[in-house]
Amino acid sequence: MDKSILILGACGQIGTELTMVLRQKYGNDVVVASDIREGSGPLMESGPFELLDATNYEAIEDVVMHYEIQEVYLMAAMLSATAEKFPMRAWNLNMNSLFNILNLGKDKKIDKIFWPSSIAVFGPNTPKEHTPQHTLMEPSTVYGISKQSGERWCEYYSKKFGVDVRSLRYPGLISWKTSPGGGTTDYAVEIYHKALEEKAYNCFLSEGTKLPMMYMDDAIRATISLMDANAGNLTVRSSYNLGAISCTPSEIAQSITSHIPDFEISYEPDFRQQIADSWPSSIDDSMAREDWGWKPTFDLNRITSEMLENLKK
Repeated sequence: MDKSILILGACGQIGTELTMVLRQKYGNDVVVASDIREGSGPLMESGPFELLDATNYEAIEDVVMHYEIQEVYLMAAMLSATAEKFPMRAWNLNMNSLFNILNLGKDKKIDKIFWPSSIAVFGPNTPKEHTPQHTLMEPSTVYGISKQSGERWCEYYSKKFGVDVRSLRYPGLISWKTSPGGGTTDYAVEIYHKALEEKAYNCFLSEGTKLPMMYMDDAIRATISLMDANAGNLTVRSSYNLGAISCTPSEIAQSITSHIPDFEISYEPDFRQQIADSWPSSIDDSMAREDWGWKPTFDLNRITSEMLENLKK
């Protein structure tokens, strides 16, 4: 199948790995990576790259026309912890970039859009366990407010203008390939680096903070599976709940000690604790499972083995 794909925010935590997997799947030449800065060697060398500001409509439109782009993955965003420090910059990036891509879809200049949402759309009054697809949200962070607003706009453009936009509410993502990007769940990446480097980690969340997590390979597979799904099967045009595992810092530390027995963890909660406390402990993703066959493959022990093994290399 001939595709031409543009990834905005290709140098970020998800974008980097998504770009490489899509190039492997569809061919290097048809997947155009773009970001406001250059990325890693493999990303830059394996296919076309454009320096691109996701808030600049004209620049994006030029690239879309030049490469005859059909699908856009909009991965550019300011994440939760960073967004709290720069609220207006976060709102500007997270919302204006989305409007740019939705309007390209409305004007039939592209065929299909992927836009990531997050468990940050949920708030302190949302049911914590098995958080349903449709529920009270009331996000309490800048990032969550922008993501909830984005979900509403995605559904609006889908219903009003027939834009084929698809979205997932990502949980915390764990990966060894790229550095953390300023998210509240980033402790679950940092902990593995520190375990190998220092055999100790000082966690910015409390030991019993249970949050939904997912290994990056599962997240990338879910993203591409959703984009490959038959449009007629999709009943959610805001954003699908997506689940895999739920765990606490203490549980991740325990899984690490089975590989590094003298690893030690301490706890010093900071402003990110309040953000984490407003998020769900576990996710009901039954609609994703029913509509397009979602199923995770990595449990915590497998994630820990993969992380430590690959980071050692």
